[in-house]
Amino acid sequence: MNTNIDQIDKTDRIDQKTILVAVNDIFFYTKLRDALKPQGYTLERARAQDEVQEKASALKPAAAVLNMNDPSVDGLKALEALRADPASKQLPVLAFANHEEVETWTRAKALGVTKIVSRNEFSARTKELIKEILLNVELDSTSSIQN
Repeated sequence: MNTNIDQIDKTDRIDQKTILVAVNDIFFYTKLRDALKPQGYTLERARAQDEVQEKASALKPAAAVLNMNDPSVDGLKALEALRADPASKQLPVLAFANHEEVETWTRAKALGVTKIVSRNEFSARTKELIKEILLNVELDSTSSIQN
């Protein structure tokens, strides 16, 4: 049977243009908005801890962005909740944190963050980082389909 990869349902996640954003810092939110809106992405904000998992389950976004230093949302708890729910277990998550916070980086990686970067790198490469995590998921889906 000849199957066209473009016709295979990839759980709609990869094709969607919604990004769940748990970033309340106006500087970083503006960086996200300015980098992604012109590319056709819709940003859905989670301003409080309980909104992260609720919105992830309801919206099935293409990816999530977590500010690990956000005072309103505990990034590690949010990541833990996302990974505990089968509906968001595979959701690509880009996180950023102060580069000196080794414990935060280590715990985020252990919890299954897709990618964690410094605040400076996030600020400088926002659009590229989102595309990178989405491309990795797309490549993973394609390779599992072909195997």
